[in-house]
Amino acid sequence: MYISSNLETKTVEAKGIRFSLVEGDLEIARAYLYVMHNDLHQEPFGLLEDVYVDENYRGSGLGTKLVERVIDAAKEQNCYKLIATSRKQRPKVHQLYEKLGFASRGYEFRIDL
Repeated sequence: MYISSNLETKTVEAKGIRFSLVEGDLEIARAYLYVMHNDLHQEPFGLLEDVYVDENYRGSGLGTKLVERVIDAAKEQNCYKLIATSRKQRPKVHQLYEKLGFASRGYEFRIDL
């Protein structure tokens, strides 16, 4: 059965918060929290993106502290969930996320444009 309908679009706003750890003039770690809304919940959801720790500082606990701060900020923003993505080739990152309470819930699908 074919239903004739019009595709409607509506611009929705999102908020981005950048977290950065700096030593001297060097940024040694960063992460982004994007806070967005959908029609499923009144509360927003968060997306953790671009978590990076300089190679010279990896294993020092900075990534843990940074992600913990993002989690706290997502709670402060009243997010009902926080989504984090990671490439399959990053098992140490997966371990960090799981240690901090994230659970693997599925797959990420991506198309580079």
